[in-house]
Amino acid sequence: MKRTTIGLLTLLIALFPGGGVARQNSTEAPAGKAADAGNSWMRKLDGGMSIAQLSIPGTHDSGALYEPVPGTTKCQNLRIAEQLNAGVRFLDIRCRHIHSGFTIHHGPVYQNQNFDDVLGATSKFLKDNPGETVLMSVKEEYDASDNKESFEQTFAKYVAKNPGLWYLGARIPTLGQARGKIVLIRRFGASTVPLGIDASVWPDNTTFSVGPTLRVQDNYQVSTDGTKWGQIRQMLNEANTGPPSTLYLNFASGYRSGPFGIPNIPSVSETIDPDLTSYFSSNPGARCGVIIMDFVTPNLCSLVYKHQKP
Repeated sequence: MKRTTIGLLTLLIALFPGGGVARQNSTEAPAGKAADAGNSWMRKLDGGMSIAQLSIPGTHDSGALYEPVPGTTKCQNLRIAEQLNAGVRFLDIRCRHIHSGFTIHHGPVYQNQNFDDVLGATSKFLKDNPGETVLMSVKEEYDASDNKESFEQTFAKYVAKNPGLWYLGARIPTLGQARGKIVLIRRFGASTVPLGIDASVWPDNTTFSVGPTLRVQDNYQVSTDGTKWGQIRQMLNEANTGPPSTLYLNFASGYRSGPFGIPNIPSVSETIDPDLTSYFSSNPGARCGVIIMDFVTPNLCSLVYKHQKP
């Protein structure tokens, strides 16, 4: 979000203290009931395939379950463990660097969990489901405070707790290389490389490429639903016909500005998520890259991960 939007949210937090709104129940079956398929859909895929060749469900602002004012910062109904069991294999993790540790934030709003909680849920999932992998985008969020080291150095401490959990190569791995591991997509600067797939240069609110490795559609300020859907469809077409070595990240998420510029997140997902459901229900299997969604459901995940190219 833009700095002006974050400033408005900070003001709202001051006016409405007391933390976030508890997550709502999904309108679909609980994630656990979908876990029979959702927790192990990668297991049967050829380990020699590049991860870039797959169709992968993902979540935007994966830890954002709380908000001071409805519609402003919450992006998901399912917790991290529930998302993974539903079939999500791309997590968008936003970390505030504070007291030499990472807390999970969406803008100024603390999401009542820390990076250790995210890693604990992810490592347990991979231990229980060793045939799977998880792509994790790690981004510095909001203002750093009271740190004695850089973001990179603090991240290294988390890796050191369980180094075998991570795939930190600069190239996109095969599924076989990544099984049982977290594949880092690094959205922060690093002085020592390789340190994951480098996405540290990330232009704001646009579609762009990071060398030949990544192609990203992240147009999050939505003027009309038709415009956003056209951007999503364009990236779906690119993913199906583009180089097999390029990983396509297609953000279906976004927000529409309401009164005084306050963001309204559900106003976008309430239209785009049904569009995705219709698209994946009516089109034949094809490579579609990573589809990164707000308010993901087990049904949406299933439609994406079953949409593999023959």
